[in-house]
Amino acid sequence: MKTFWGVLFVLFIMALLFPLAAIGALTAYFTGMDYLIPFIAAAYVMIGAFVVMMRFELDRFKKFFIIGSSVVVVITLIYAAPGIYDKTRPVIADGQVDLYEYQPFAKKSKAVSLDKPASYKIEDNLPIIDGATALYPIYAAFAQAVYPEKDYDPYGSEVMSYRTGEAYMNLINGKADIIFVLGPSKTQLNQAESAGKELKLTPIGKEAFVFFVNAKNPVESLTEDEIKGIYSGKITNWKDVGGKNDEIRAFQRPEGSGSQTALQEFMGLTPIMKPPTEDIASLMGTIIGEVSNYKNHNNAIGYTFRYYSTQMVKNNKIRLLAVNGVEPTVDTIRSGEYPITNEFYAVTAGSDNPHVEAFIEWILSDEGQKIIEKTGYVPVGK
Repeated sequence: MKTFWGVLFVLFIMALLFPLAAIGALTAYFTGMDYLIPFIAAAYVMIGAFVVMMRFELDRFKKFFIIGSSVVVVITLIYAAPGIYDKTRPVIADGQVDLYEYQPFAKKSKAVSLDKPASYKIEDNLPIIDGATALYPIYAAFAQAVYPEKDYDPYGSEVMSYRTGEAYMNLINGKADIIFVLGPSKTQLNQAESAGKELKLTPIGKEAFVFFVNAKNPVESLTEDEIKGIYSGKITNWKDVGGKNDEIRAFQRPEGSGSQTALQEFMGLTPIMKPPTEDIASLMGTIIGEVSNYKNHNNAIGYTFRYYSTQMVKNNKIRLLAVNGVEPTVDTIRSGEYPITNEFYAVTAGSDNPHVEAFIEWILSDEGQKIIEKTGYVPVGK
């Protein structure tokens, strides 16, 4: 009878703990920390063994319990180590920047100002503007120079930033009058055509499209052909481009983002290999394969734009690569030496706002171009 009640007690404790273990495992799974699941399972089993040992006073098995628990912990650590390492790598993703630091008229805003009041002002019927994260410092400064002073929240005002893909959709759907972005992807052109909208692209400045690696990577420069070889999947090891004998982990960005469109433009007719993906658990319980954010492994390579990486993110654990031996700087962009340079645009789609054309004309004036230069970009035509 004593044994019966002992077994019942153990079963009761384990049944009591099971929902907690299940909730912990599900939480780890849905939050992308699935590497913790083996730890949770191991802990549940070890607690069960401990309860059995204590309830039945099996002190003589204490040594075996300690040894067994140690073995389980070691095996679990070995199994989970790759996941833990991967999850602890620094991540570089779009939208990491605190846009409120550049908010127009905000106290201590990083948005640049002209030396004197702008010659052009808009007092009412303000054009709604949107655009890429990397270009927000520019058009926030435009608004600061031209729009009336008030609060312009980056995520819900006449001066907003919902990144390239959504900015194009806002323009096409009439929710924005002007967007500040790189050129559209084929998908975005097709979306505009389907909506009966014609995109008008006005170049307003230039920027370097850059590739970066972990700061510990010995490779400092790649040729254009080497980069195309990497992103087509033909070059798969760093030793083939002057680095260590290590597999290249080439990250990409989601389709429709400004940097992914820039990569597609750079690659031209060279096919781009499939990007690394990671399984994301949705709220509906399904698994969605999403393009992985750049994780700063020693063998990683990624891409973005010079200003975003050097001024907005300022990550000293990555290093920008020279291309064809040329570093991406304002001077090499201006001179045309740096080979991968993109124009960025003020894009419209037939807005009926009466100020749009005059606003863009002012952006192309000396004052507007001065803002682009003071921000850290290269003005158009220079």
